[in-house]
Amino acid sequence: MTASAKKIFSYLLKVAILLLAFAFIYHQFLNKNDNLRQFQLLISQISRGQVVTTMTSVVLLMGLNWLLESLKWQYLSKKLTAISVWQAIEAVFCGLTWAIITPNRIGEYGGRVMFLPNRKRIHGVFAMAVGSFAQNVITNVTGLLAGLWFIYHYLNMDTWLYLGIFVLVAVFLGLLLVFYFHIKWLVWLLDRVKFLRKYHRFFEIMGRYKVHELFIVIAYSLARFFVFTFQYYLVIHLLLPNIPFFNMVMTVIVFIFIQSALPSLDLLDIGVRSFTAAHLFLYITNQQIAIIAAVSSIWLINLIIPAVLGSVFVFKLKFFDRTA
Repeated sequence: MTASAKKIFSYLLKVAILLLAFAFIYHQFLNKNDNLRQFQLLISQISRGQVVTTMTSVVLLMGLNWLLESLKWQYLSKKLTAISVWQAIEAVFCGLTWAIITPNRIGEYGGRVMFLPNRKRIHGVFAMAVGSFAQNVITNVTGLLAGLWFIYHYLNMDTWLYLGIFVLVAVFLGLLLVFYFHIKWLVWLLDRVKFLRKYHRFFEIMGRYKVHELFIVIAYSLARFFVFTFQYYLVIHLLLPNIPFFNMVMTVIVFIFIQSALPSLDLLDIGVRSFTAAHLFLYITNQQIAIIAAVSSIWLINLIIPAVLGSVFVFKLKFFDRTA
């Protein structure tokens, strides 16, 4: 392919990504979701100052959330190449634009690693996998512990069955933490698979992260978890101020855990989120409409707005960059 043909193809590919992303967003807002309109109706009954303060805080926390993810990505990618904080931010937001049109946000990997030098991109996928693993560890640890609390307080479960679940959770979390801090074992396991062995040069990067580095990565992940949990608290407390703080936060953590375990497409994900939240929060409130509206607003702020912002960086992608 000639240089001019590559340039034209690259441009058309970028345009296609943007058109697809915005088509999904347009379709979702016009045809499938009236929850945000319900949110507007609910907040119209609350003092303007309280609404502005809360929602401004939630938007600022969204920025902090993705800044933390950008710093985590910058830290992870140091094993491959040095990138600035701004380059990491561009990569993360561009990845979010790709994520909304792909199942389980798999496009986030492609969008993000395209900002790395060409010969480092496949390695970047595995470096990013380490960060995703860390985030999943935090979600599983907090979610399962909160789940044990939730079962104990709200579900009438046989004591022996509960103890059995408790033991299984403890064993699973112990193994999960051990495996994360010994992620080089995964490299060893992949090397045992004959047809994967030839790709060792790509996935061996996961084994380069030392224990203290993995602690830093998981610290970034924990900070992110606190941020978006607090976002949920702020919005739900705005709409339903009478729900006890601890009960609400624990239920939010269980909701985040369940949501993370469900396969989804970001733009269609709102229906799954709404259904899950409405049924889970029934144990602490009967105000399902308020819960669905709160979840929808967080979805808009944390995923859709960043995806729109990330579209700015799509045109900076270099699909045929041959630099080392």
